[in-house]
Amino acid sequence: MIRFTPILLAILYALAMYRFSVWRTNRELDARSTELADPGLKALTDRLAAALDLHRIPVYIYEIDPVNGLAAPDGRIFITRGFYRKYKNGEITGPEMASVIAHEMGHVALGHSRRRMIDFSGQNAMRTALAIILSRFIPFIGAWIAGGLTSLLAARLSRSDEYEADEYAAALLTKAGIGIGPQKSLFHKLEELTGQRAGVTPAWLMSHPKTHERIAALEVLETRWDQA
Repeated sequence: MIRFTPILLAILYALAMYRFSVWRTNRELDARSTELADPGLKALTDRLAAALDLHRIPVYIYEIDPVNGLAAPDGRIFITRGFYRKYKNGEITGPEMASVIAHEMGHVALGHSRRRMIDFSGQNAMRTALAIILSRFIPFIGAWIAGGLTSLLAARLSRSDEYEADEYAAALLTKAGIGIGPQKSLFHKLEELTGQRAGVTPAWLMSHPKTHERIAALEVLETRWDQA
């Protein structure tokens, strides 16, 4: 029984971290967000809603500056104040912003947002268990190896989610009559929008696939759909 104690402790830790993370995330979003009230974007989200036979798609502004979009564990869609400011300044178009919203809707529809919270807790638990086990055989660097292995797994899962959400968004945008063009044009702007400098990768892009790879994947979809 003693040999399994670290694993049992890691599982209990994961459950506790999951509940705490959901509570903390929802509290932060509730405290720092308001529902978006923009007539131009509402006209576009109404088209997305109609394509899904929904009454409407509520979108919220999260009051932080970094350019980002996110899907909360409870299914709400958020765009940051920094992202919305880019739209108001004319740096991105309404259809491009709609592509962000469609992408985040993909995360919700495919269960990514809730799973990511579970994954985060599970990753911490796995990191803890691996560190305990490896440190017995590889003193001093066991914890470092455990952290590296867990991070690699998390990044691979995250990139897979992004491709899936991109495909969902492409299908939804096409059905809504907006098309994939705004999705691809936004990808071309991502590095500039997120303030990427030579040799410096913003945190938002670190767990995402490379931009040119996402565009190439969309073009493969376009070709497949055109030939169908």
